[in-house]
Amino acid sequence: MKILRFLGFGALALAFLAVSLVYFQVDTTEDAIVTQFGNPVRIINEPGLYAKLPDPVQSVVKISNQLQVYTLPRTEFLSGDKKNIVAEAYATWRVTDALAFVKNVRDLRGADLRLNDIVRSELGAALGQVELGQLVTVDTSNVKLPDTLAAVRERAAARTEPYGFTVTDVQLKELTFPPANLSSVFQRMRSEREAIARQFRSEGTEEAARIRAEADTEKAAILAAASQDATETRGRADADAVSIYAGAFGKDKEFYQFSRTLESYDKFIDDGTTLILPSDSELLRYLDPRSVLQPPPSTGSSNLADAEADTGRSTAPGVRP
Repeated sequence: MKILRFLGFGALALAFLAVSLVYFQVDTTEDAIVTQFGNPVRIINEPGLYAKLPDPVQSVVKISNQLQVYTLPRTEFLSGDKKNIVAEAYATWRVTDALAFVKNVRDLRGADLRLNDIVRSELGAALGQVELGQLVTVDTSNVKLPDTLAAVRERAAARTEPYGFTVTDVQLKELTFPPANLSSVFQRMRSEREAIARQFRSEGTEEAARIRAEADTEKAAILAAASQDATETRGRADADAVSIYAGAFGKDKEFYQFSRTLESYDKFIDDGTTLILPSDSELLRYLDPRSVLQPPPSTGSSNLADAEADTGRSTAPGVRP
């Protein structure tokens, strides 16, 4: 009984071993190549369960058809304007022909070795044709980095196609300067920014002076116009005042003469004034109580003006008729 059970387990194990040696599964993420004594005899690109002769007659080599990423180590290149730059790039690739891939590079490690040479050489050649200012700039109309990387991808894809795989993209992870050049580059950048700042300050000072000059000119024009308006207004006001005075005093000429005489007294008579006037001066009429009640002489206001003109000499206080 025990022998039969042991034989049964042995048969199951042999059957499982035979099945595992004959049947194999292909996943959606891979391609399979069946080799017979090391020579490929069949290529399988569709997922599913397949059969083959047991090893060592036939073997299965599986190749991933997923997108792969290769990272190029930091490498120093020379730009088109002879500037030393350090770039770290990466490339994405996938297998397009499993049979050619196995024959030429065998596995992923072999593909990485091919990509290292191809991407390095193509990237160096492309960067050597472009100036640094066209790789790193804030002017989007002058930047050429995307076009440069697209050209690297196309040439790299063309060179890897015979090996059974193709490059789908090439991008930069880092673009910088060699450590020995960083200090001088930063110093030059600071100098350039300081020159730009000085230019901006100079332009700002010039613009400020221009604005002040325009403001001063406008101020002078406004003040001149205002002064002219004020002068014209005062002239019209004086003319209106004279007209009003003339109209008012014209109604009573004797009162006008009396008012003008009192104004003359207020202007030239004080404690230190001595007047020497003729006895018949019209100016003395309102200083002599006896002559106040008498009618004024017929000479009119002309005598008053003559009297005011003769008051230029003074020696002591008082008035002498």
